[in-house]
Amino acid sequence: MEDTETCPVHLHRVDAAQNMRRFYMLAIQPTLFGGASVIRNWGRIGSGGQTMMQTFDHPDDANTALSRFERTKRRRGYRDAGSTE
Repeated sequence: MEDTETCPVHLHRVDAAQNMRRFYMLAIQPTLFGGASVIRNWGRIGSGGQTMMQTFDHPDDANTALSRFERTKRRRGYRDAGSTE
């Protein structure tokens, strides 16, 4: 596996009119056998949320999946956690 490690992605979606305060976190972790896992964590801000792990044989496949998940969430209105809008 290469040393190009991706940083975790933290996204928020806040809409006061709908009482919506959600977070979505994506990260990649290497596996013991040379693959990689995409870790997804989501839920209401302030809660622990739910977690799902998806394992891939090749790290490039995991990076592709992370990019796809991030693009989908951004299309649905999620923004970087640090941004103020």
